[in-house]
Amino acid sequence: MKLNGKLYLIPTTLGDTEPLEVLPISVKKVLEMTNEFIVENEKTARRFIKRVCPKKSQPDLILHPLNKFTDPADIPSFLNSCLEGKVVGLLSEAGCPAIADPGADVVKIAHDKNIQVRPLVGPSSILLAMMGSGFNGQNFTFNGYLPIDKSERKATIKRLEKLSYDYNQSQIFIETPYRNNKMLEDLSATLHPNTKICVACDITLPSELIITKTAQYWSRNPVDLHKKPTIFVIQK
Repeated sequence: MKLNGKLYLIPTTLGDTEPLEVLPISVKKVLEMTNEFIVENEKTARRFIKRVCPKKSQPDLILHPLNKFTDPADIPSFLNSCLEGKVVGLLSEAGCPAIADPGADVVKIAHDKNIQVRPLVGPSSILLAMMGSGFNGQNFTFNGYLPIDKSERKATIKRLEKLSYDYNQSQIFIETPYRNNKMLEDLSATLHPNTKICVACDITLPSELIITKTAQYWSRNPVDLHKKPTIFVIQK
């Protein structure tokens, strides 16, 4: 099967850290040879590219916005250059593209169009939290966001706890940063006192915090997670 061009999945930093402290040199090489990108936010994408490749010409960049305002009908056209045998980069806003990220839609279209997909190595907050949790890394599930409704959230937390117990399965989820403190409070109040909760906050940043303790411990020793990117993992 003949493949058309290449779509590079380019990871970014998880916060304001020096890019090449957490990204391999292969990311820099791909950024240097690529001028067309699919990005969530043009301003932050340009800033990231400039930090990694300061000599790269910004006016030459072609950026396609992929966010909640993007018309889904426009997305396939973002890969037209690949059909001409060229290279396009997919940039995440933070971490790895297509993992808890709208870029997954682009990757699906690339496969449908026989475009070669090349994922690059970079930091994933989900995997780094799982690595640092001490929980079962052989069997885990990422659940995205939990319900906002109080009763629905409580039921979901109890359901995930049961799944964890029944299948020895680590349960991973995230929350909108300004609701992190409420999430930890709800987990501590809903889970069995001996169920363990890993709080992984500001991963790869100087303020990084990765601590695994029981629900009972967290109910007595809360931490301030307000507006800090945080991954939660539970295992009973």
